[in-house]
Amino acid sequence: MGDDRPDAGAALVPARWLILAVLCLAQLVVVLDNTVLTVAVPVLTTELGASTADVQWMINAYALVLSGLLLTAGSAADRYGRRRMLLVGLVLFGLGSLAAGLARSSEQLIAARAGMGVGGALLITTTLAVAMQIFEAAERSRAIGIWAATSALGFAAGPPIGGTILAHLPWGAIFLMNIPIVLVCLVAGLALVPESREPARGRLDLGGVALSTSGLTAVVWSIIAGPDRGWASAEVLGAAAAGVLLLAAFVWWERRVEAPMLDMHFFRDRRFVGAISGVVLITFGATGALFLLTQHLQFVRGYPAWEAGLRMVPFALSIVLLNVTGVAAALIRRLGLAVAIAAGMTMLAGGLVLITHVPSDGYAVLLTGLLVMGTGCALANPAIVEAVMSAIPRHRAGAGAGVDGTMTEVGSSLGVAVLGAVLNARFAALLPAALAGAGSFPAALAAARSGPERDAVTAAFAAALKDGQTVGAVAVLLGGLVAAGLLHRAERRERAERPDRAERPDRVARPDPAGRGAAVTGGGR
Repeated sequence: MGDDRPDAGAALVPARWLILAVLCLAQLVVVLDNTVLTVAVPVLTTELGASTADVQWMINAYALVLSGLLLTAGSAADRYGRRRMLLVGLVLFGLGSLAAGLARSSEQLIAARAGMGVGGALLITTTLAVAMQIFEAAERSRAIGIWAATSALGFAAGPPIGGTILAHLPWGAIFLMNIPIVLVCLVAGLALVPESREPARGRLDLGGVALSTSGLTAVVWSIIAGPDRGWASAEVLGAAAAGVLLLAAFVWWERRVEAPMLDMHFFRDRRFVGAISGVVLITFGATGALFLLTQHLQFVRGYPAWEAGLRMVPFALSIVLLNVTGVAAALIRRLGLAVAIAAGMTMLAGGLVLITHVPSDGYAVLLTGLLVMGTGCALANPAIVEAVMSAIPRHRAGAGAGVDGTMTEVGSSLGVAVLGAVLNARFAALLPAALAGAGSFPAALAAARSGPERDAVTAAFAAALKDGQTVGAVAVLLGGLVAAGLLHRAERRERAERPDRAERPDRVARPDPAGRGAAVTGGGR
């Protein structure tokens, strides 16, 4: 079978760091389009005559399609070529951006956003999968850290970038700015990125594609719709039940089909199960808590969305700097994955508690908390991604990226929905009796008839946010500790079962400069 070492036979790609820059640029525009639209809601409502439901679909159509297709996109990348699917994803994302920028009705914009979601799913999976192929083990942790840091940068940079564009250009420029970036990535991808793919594995698993896409879409839709339509409503419960049944059917199908799109044997690996459980738990707490923090900056401190995003930039920059300089990768190697995850999420929770509970009208406390949170994320995020990707053979990197992306989207959606529900419940309970029944902070503020009532509404919302952020901090801490515990236990059992091998053997997909696929070496599973 060849050499058993993790990177035996891996070809060193001379332009790998330049390729990583291209991959991160592609990843950045995908993440930006999750948050950049938030500042354009008032303009879209006016210029397109969009209703509240229309605006929700403009925002959610992208995330919904992207979430539903991640598993399929990862499988397609492994099967048809990671470079090829990267280029296809760029083309689809660019065409969707062009259609969105030129849209003249709510329906056109919603359809364009859904098309962007298809390209986004391919880009999220292929950028990570390509990075896994072109870096050897010694550099892979740092590369994954830089890739993961890109998401944090996109999260924080979306609102200020969107606000700056809207201050000088029509709203369509928010989407049209993607076109030159996509063109640069296309040219660089064609010139630099080597092709790699999994060895032929039979016919395309159309049943798995249909079941996973429909099941994930139904589950994510029910999570997104729950806060607005009611968690106990027939449509939300029906969609959730249908999604769970479809995903159960997907598991049943994948265990019986000859060439499954997702190998269910992965889930027998305790390390893999621990890692993906950690992804859900960590993203649940972290995304929900950061969502509440943006609400705090906008509604309690009074910043517009773009300015709130600008004040979040130190959080993202600290993550980027620690990963680009290699500091985070060195710490992760020194601490180990489990300890790095536990330490990172403890710092994230601690920073959030500092911001929430230390009274301050200035920026110093907020800045300190954001830097502590950013340092924590710089450790935890790459560690959990590396834990997922190292638990499967490299020749299935697309499938691993699909699972990681799917669990991230599910955890993020749950975090925003659940912690948002905690916020709303506490706000409703703390509102003055005369304003009971107001559905939101802006609605309650508009209904207030006097200065003291408006002050009472603001105080109630601030108190509800504090409670919600505290719950988020606890969720972050528990999620990090549980994920670290599961991973540590799995690694300890693995060492006990295979004492003669310090590291899991890895089948390596070696990039083929001629574009004919990948030569696979190593011991495999």
